[in-house]
Amino acid sequence: MKLALVHDWLNQIGGAEDVLDALAAHYPQSPIYTSIYAPQTMPERYRSWDIRTLWINKLPAIQRRHQVYLPLYPLAWNHLSFSEYDVILSNKSGFCHGFQFDSRALHICYCLAPTRYVWQLDNYLAGEDLAPLAAKLVRPLAALLRRWDYAAAQRVSHFVAISSAIKARIRRYYKRESEVIFPPVDTARFQPAPRAAVEDYFLIVSRLAPYKRIDLAVRAATELGVPLKIAGSGRDLERLRALAGDNVEFLGYVADDALPRLMAKCKALLFPGLEDFGITPVQAQAAGRPVIAYQGGGALDTVLPGRTGEFFSEPAVDSLKSVLLRFEAGAYDPEAIRRHALQFDTAVFRERISAYVDQAWQARQARSKFQFQDPVGAVER
Repeated sequence: MKLALVHDWLNQIGGAEDVLDALAAHYPQSPIYTSIYAPQTMPERYRSWDIRTLWINKLPAIQRRHQVYLPLYPLAWNHLSFSEYDVILSNKSGFCHGFQFDSRALHICYCLAPTRYVWQLDNYLAGEDLAPLAAKLVRPLAALLRRWDYAAAQRVSHFVAISSAIKARIRRYYKRESEVIFPPVDTARFQPAPRAAVEDYFLIVSRLAPYKRIDLAVRAATELGVPLKIAGSGRDLERLRALAGDNVEFLGYVADDALPRLMAKCKALLFPGLEDFGITPVQAQAAGRPVIAYQGGGALDTVLPGRTGEFFSEPAVDSLKSVLLRFEAGAYDPEAIRRHALQFDTAVFRERISAYVDQAWQARQARSKFQFQDPVGAVER
């Protein structure tokens, strides 16, 4: 079985690249096709990979401002045709599922999300600082891109979703069914601390962007006077500082080697936004700490109320405050929390995605063999 990997773009690090890391490690002989690649912004190990870019990679400043070229991505991907591969495994949140491929091949799309700025335009615009005229012009373009995106999704052989929330979105927008395989989390980095080492602070680890709804946690903690540490940076920092009391501490960027200790010592991780999956709640649980999350999105798959954390039901300060007021960190078993987190480990992801690909390919071969049989000969035998 000859397999190729497909990824939207390689000019920034995020959850999509965590998935690609796991796929590249599991399929080390497979080339990686992507629209753009900025090696100077990516980890050193990427330079040993067989990365193949599209023609769009040569456009001016695209590696730094790829959003400007948004209308061209469908055109670029639509002109990529695979003929030498048996299986193409795409890791998609944008348009990379739109390539052409031989009908005898198999396209498995690991869907991080249906393209947000196409299907959830209002949410996307709310998080961007666009001029009113620019926002108005985007709407007819998004309508055109939705039609292309839907048509491209119909060519996909099989969809795999990262969470139950994305499974529902695939069904809603693409009218397709999918299987859920959770994305990889490096749980080995995180270990529970002794109960006596747990300190009196809640924790947030996140980019500081408006859609993350960190403002809910800042306001709730400020009104209750409970200690809150916030690790991360982003354009929402100054607004959040203005909302925060003296009990809220902004840590800025926290190095990878310091994050496990910070998580292991918190009372609980706060996760106030609506996310497609959410890696930080799994990391906190791997460190034995409970999670207080908004009741929606990927948190519904990763947090077990009463066992590994709690939900607040409304995206409102009072809803979060009511949970914080009754929360008792000592009521949760760190080892049981960690055991729950292990089902999201990278090794589990590799095992499940590998089995899915193998089974789908074997089923395709069996169907092809049946289709090409001589009907008369089949009856005689």
